[in-house]
Amino acid sequence: MNRREGEGGSRRNADAAQDREASAQSSSPVIAAFKVFQQELDTKHDKHERLVKISRDVTIESKRTIFLLHRVTSVPNAEDILNEAELKLDAVRQKIGQIAEELRGEDIFQFHRAFTGGIQEYVEAASFLHYIRHRSLISLEEINARLVFMKSEKEDSEGPADTLQPGGQVLTFQVSPSDYLLGVADLTGELMRMCISSVGNGDIDTPFQLSQFLRQIHDGFSYIGNTGPYEVSKKLHVLRQSLGKVEDACYALRVRGSEIPKHMLADVFSSRTTHMEPEEGVV
Repeated sequence: MNRREGEGGSRRNADAAQDREASAQSSSPVIAAFKVFQQELDTKHDKHERLVKISRDVTIESKRTIFLLHRVTSVPNAEDILNEAELKLDAVRQKIGQIAEELRGEDIFQFHRAFTGGIQEYVEAASFLHYIRHRSLISLEEINARLVFMKSEKEDSEGPADTLQPGGQVLTFQVSPSDYLLGVADLTGELMRMCISSVGNGDIDTPFQLSQFLRQIHDGFSYIGNTGPYEVSKKLHVLRQSLGKVEDACYALRVRGSEIPKHMLADVFSSRTTHMEPEEGVV
């Protein structure tokens, strides 16, 4: 046997050994089980990425709605702005409907971190609009009542729904109490900005209304204590800062309001709150 024939025989033996090993692996129950696990993990990771992208869209549109709502202090008739904000929130709810479609039949706590940021931002925008209209805090039940969707039977049940149409299957999304609380805590910062803007436009009644409202929210969060989500402690610090700035504005209005021209009030409050901010939060 020459050298070339010996090399060919060794190669054939190696290929045969690889074939036998591949055949053994394909029939192994352990390998089959791990292939199932791989498919499940890939499916879960893909769903997580889709939820992150949808939540990012929800966050962006909710922030745009909040920016729009801040214009109500500078226009004579705010109804057009409120109606436009409501349309924007309707579009955000459609995005949340896509989240509900992705979570259908799933354990939502496995994917909660993927969409919690967007839901908190939506709660902040929805509660801000509700306060401007009704001067009260929207409840968790009212928020969840608007997150009921109808999915058409003709839509593909395997993929996420781009639009949820009347008729067909009912989909619901329930905002968790923790996301609701954190969204309301973020609302206080927007109300503080609304207070300063109102004063700058000559509205001296809104700051006193906001001060009382923020005090009620602060008292409610104080009752929660250490029993709520761990993020509440961080939010509570910002809430106290916002409340302090609004109360300082009300104090200046009551004591020095007649001394300061209305067009200069916002600048005075902004400078005062900038100097007092580093000392706040010390409990």
